[in-house]
Amino acid sequence: MIDFVGRRYLYFFISLLIIVPGLIALGVHWVQFGVPFTMAIDFTGGTNWEMVDISGVPTTEQVRAIYEKYGIRDAVPQPETLEGKPGVLIRSSEVRPEVKPLIAAELKTLLGNFTEVRFESAGPAIGAEVSQRAAQAVGLAALAILLFLTIAFRKAPHPFRYGTAAVIAMFHDILVVLGLAAIFALFFGWQVDALFLTALLTVIGFSVHDTIVVFDRIRENLTRLRGMPFDNVVNHSIMQTLDRSLNTQLVVLFTLTALALFGGVTIRQFVLTMLIGILSGTYSSIFNAAQILVVWEDGDVGNFFRRLFGKTEKAPVS
Repeated sequence: MIDFVGRRYLYFFISLLIIVPGLIALGVHWVQFGVPFTMAIDFTGGTNWEMVDISGVPTTEQVRAIYEKYGIRDAVPQPETLEGKPGVLIRSSEVRPEVKPLIAAELKTLLGNFTEVRFESAGPAIGAEVSQRAAQAVGLAALAILLFLTIAFRKAPHPFRYGTAAVIAMFHDILVVLGLAAIFALFFGWQVDALFLTALLTVIGFSVHDTIVVFDRIRENLTRLRGMPFDNVVNHSIMQTLDRSLNTQLVVLFTLTALALFGGVTIRQFVLTMLIGILSGTYSSIFNAAQILVVWEDGDVGNFFRRLFGKTEKAPVS
């Protein structure tokens, strides 16, 4: 039997090694740009204009020279290849309908007779509403998970701990996804859009689902294996659910890998976000969520702070 519980602090350390660089990237991005990661027009407002069959890749200066004639000073072209054809995605502030034909005519002199793939615009008011709803969705999901698990495990000892451990593991996965998104934004120009939010909420669901499977087996074994130390019960439960957890998640990972390789450019960032989140969710369910229950049961956190502040238990007076 693998001693998962005995190595719990190693697993926590591995999580920190993944999360801390992401938090640093979030801070660096915030200092440089005033936001934790690059936000797409879904959140900030603006226009994504994607075109293919272009005759040459334009420079940022060439594109901005055209856009600035119409009062838009933040246009940024991003070269792309769609179905083997050269293309470009231009992100900018909102391009008004009456201005679009004028800009398109000048772009054709620069890029040739291109084919428009998509033209998406969103105002800043819509972007602010999406940002607010995104934060509310994550907060409500955490609260619902906490309440549901506390009620579902009400017959187990300390049911509140199960809900809290699941929420902590969930936020672990959120931090992993957000941190890597910030790293990829710095190095690869990733933008956070509505699809990213969809992937994040899906990851939350998968993470909690797998955590519940492990927790449910712990609850059953607490009744079946009365008298066994809690650490051993948790370790035994993880071993019993390990095959199911890995098999379920591997099927999802194989599907997402195929989509990432062959699904096309437009959904690749969404699929990669899902891949990262599912991997993190599988890890946190096995190596973090159940271990948090053990740490809480053993009083390790309280003992740590007592040692940190020099407080020790007094020996009883005989």
